[in-house]
Amino acid sequence: MSENLSSQIEEYLPNNILKFINFASEKAGYLHQELYLVGGVVRDLFLGRPNFDLDLVIEGDAVKLAHILADETRGKLTDHPRFNTANLSYSDFSVDVAMARSEIYSHPGALPTVQPGHLINDLIRRDFSINAMAICLVPDRFGQLIDPHSGKEDIDNKYIRILHSNSFVDDATRILRAIRYEQRLGFKLETETEKSLRYNVSMLDTISHDRLRHELNHILIKEPVPERVFARAEELGVLSKLHPHLKGNGWLSQKFARARTIFRRISPPTIYLCLLAYNFDENELNRFSARLNLPKSLAQAILHAVQLRNRLNELTSEQLQPSDIYHILHTYNNQAIRANLIATDSPIIENHLKTYLDKLYYVKPILTGDNLLAMEIDSGPLLGELLQALHDAKLNGELETREQEEQFAHSFKRGQLNHNRYSPGSPDPT
Repeated sequence: MSENLSSQIEEYLPNNILKFINFASEKAGYLHQELYLVGGVVRDLFLGRPNFDLDLVIEGDAVKLAHILADETRGKLTDHPRFNTANLSYSDFSVDVAMARSEIYSHPGALPTVQPGHLINDLIRRDFSINAMAICLVPDRFGQLIDPHSGKEDIDNKYIRILHSNSFVDDATRILRAIRYEQRLGFKLETETEKSLRYNVSMLDTISHDRLRHELNHILIKEPVPERVFARAEELGVLSKLHPHLKGNGWLSQKFARARTIFRRISPPTIYLCLLAYNFDENELNRFSARLNLPKSLAQAILHAVQLRNRLNELTSEQLQPSDIYHILHTYNNQAIRANLIATDSPIIENHLKTYLDKLYYVKPILTGDNLLAMEIDSGPLLGELLQALHDAKLNGELETREQEEQFAHSFKRGQLNHNRYSPGSPDPT
């Protein structure tokens, strides 16, 4: 007899979400269609892990049901009629609604051909047994567990297990997902699953650059301790398929952990990516960016991180003026600078990088180019030199007020001031 989880669902889900799924089931019933809660939320219910991003599968018209729900619950609707899927967004949870489907892979690495199916078809297309469970939401069977692949048993045994022998061949992104789930949940790859993964590592070459980048983003963004995933991926021979010189070693683990400690309020994925490629040369970096088809902004950030790494020796002196620090760093992406702050072992360099990020980056003169033109300073090279001199003096703490900046500008114009010796309050030379 199937396990009934109605009481667990009522304890697990907040009242507003429980009310929503009851309402959704009622509306599906009006359409003479059966509705199921599937995937990650079922897994996390057993694990006691909060997960309020719901996946609903309906044996019927998902888009029609989603429109009914959006109209009556004021959810923000995004639908995809071509695929018979939709998403509903609310302030504190989201819902994906999809037609039950079966999938056929024309060749390894291809996106599947999708056609309508039943719940059992939908569950067999999933990646791992722990994600291939469903809970029936039909009122007279509410809470019934549908578990054709023994996912609950694998949760109890803490296993990640594929559903069939060609799983990693059909879609090699499952290799990376298997490692993600293993490390996130503290599980182990089931013996035959690990054998298949090791044997089929080369199938990652069948996956498009964009899909590989998507999976890497999931590791960097969704995993609380991504360095564990990279360490395990290296152990399994997976990491080198993304780039032959990638390492998931102790250095990376130490630096990732440090990034989270230092930059708690800054989203770290770009910093992580810079650290991941930190020890590459520029040729290796170009290969890495091409392998993942990185967006221009990300490719530039990791390039800047490596280029700045090669200049850090210019920041080893404690005697540097703030303007010197600024001129070394201001052309580099701030995330690349943060990555170097994490990577360096020099307290002096770290202090200079922090000074730039926390203070110097924000320093600007009060006077603008228009202000200087209004003071009858000619446009051209002199104006540019004066703006630079003003900024340097401001960086070095030599100017504080607008009056001091105007005095500095007049003196600079007359060529009677060595601005490196200027100090606030000194008399305007006559």
